Amino acid sequence: MVRGMPGACSARGIWRQGNQALRQCVLPFDSVSSTPLSARSPSLSRMFNVTPDFNTDVNVHQHRIELRKVREKKIEEIRGRTSASLIPDSMRHVEEDEDHKTTARNLKELGQQRLTMEERKNRRRALDNLGVPSFDKFLADRNVSLKKSEVEILQLNIGLYCNQACNHCHVESSPKRKEMMSKEVAKRCIELLDKSPSIKTIDLTGGAPELNDQFRFLVSEASARNKEIIDRCNLTVLTEPGQEDLVDFLVKHKVRVIASLPCYSLKNVDTQRGSGVFEKSIHGLMKLNQAGYGAEGSGLVLDLIYNPLGGFLPPEQKALEEKYKTELSTHFGIVFNSLFTLSNMPIKRFADFLYRRGELQEYMDLLVRNFNLATVDGLMCTNLVSVGYDGKMYDCDFNQQLALGMKVNKLSSPTVFDVQSLEELRGLAVVADSHCFGCTAGNGSSCQGATA
Repeated sequence: MVRGMPGACSARGIWRQGNQALRQCVLPFDSVSSTPLSARSPSLSRMFNVTPDFNTDVNVHQHRIELRKVREKKIEEIRGRTSASLIPDSMRHVEEDEDHKTTARNLKELGQQRLTMEERKNRRRALDNLGVPSFDKFLADRNVSLKKSEVEILQLNIGLYCNQACNHCHVESSPKRKEMMSKEVAKRCIELLDKSPSIKTIDLTGGAPELNDQFRFLVSEASARNKEIIDRCNLTVLTEPGQEDLVDFLVKHKVRVIASLPCYSLKNVDTQRGSGVFEKSIHGLMKLNQAGYGAEGSGLVLDLIYNPLGGFLPPEQKALEEKYKTELSTHFGIVFNSLFTLSNMPIKRFADFLYRRGELQEYMDLLVRNFNLATVDGLMCTNLVSVGYDGKMYDCDFNQQLALGMKVNKLSSPTVFDVQSLEELRGLAVVADSHCFGCTAGNGSSCQGATA
């Protein structure tokens, strides 16, 4: 039975509640007849204690109609509150929030490069206090090294402009950021796609990638080449004015949507991402569901991403996925395919948050204490290349934000114009730093969730 629908029961519930529950959970229909059990066999009806309303049909595929009704009712309820752009609210948040103001002031005084160096020093100082060596040395002591294998994923951060300004954002996006990928760089990425047959997936991120100039060009070109396309969507962009046709565009090209939703509750989401974000996110999910996303057999994949609200590790991925599915289906009629859990990386805004609270060393200790060797084989940096809006190449999106470029042909900051094919990168040592402990803690963390 569909979780949360009338008539559903679990084996665990049956054992817990005993024989009485077992009698009540037997359906009054068999697999070949739609005639109620009470009509066919009054004695069986009495034996299994069938109540007047205990008559849920076994044709569970029809239950989706009820979910759709829940969605449609909820959309009508929140449409008026989610039709306006989120950008003015995000701009106010950036200008009024103390953490954002502190970051902006430090950026102006120190510059991005020096600010990033200070951040790295703070992490390194925390590890020194804990007696922990560098990440490379930590792995070497366990007879492990990180090298680039066959590159299968081309991840493009196509710009930092975003309609949100989230407190945890590791790329420090906001409506104030105007950096965007040029057409020249976008075309070069497509050329490399053609020259690198090992690439199976093009993964588009930002900012809000959909609001950046080259998004639809890149999607269309990758779609014409039958590549898997991932859109890392913040959901609220789907209700932004001017994006009314975005869902149809995603459907047309069968784009896989991986959407960020850090909780299923309004309070937690709005605390992390800004006032009004939760309802807009729910509206966005409903629009995707209406178009077929998340529905079995539709070919339209909708995955969600969770990251913790603070300095702690995410819960077990599969268990949390079940909780999300129950909550979103019950309250909003929303369905999705999978949930991915990500640890918060101790970089950028989150690192600043921890440092100002005096919790950076504690968080680094948490990550190191929970190092899991089983996560290493699944690390995204081994089969992914991350390209910034300016065309520079990195081993992952986190390295990109720290300006830790790949080491290619003795170049410290190689670009997409410095290689003829991404096949050339195979076997290169992955550039690592102290933040990498975030990807190896607990069940691991990658762009597609747990790695162990």
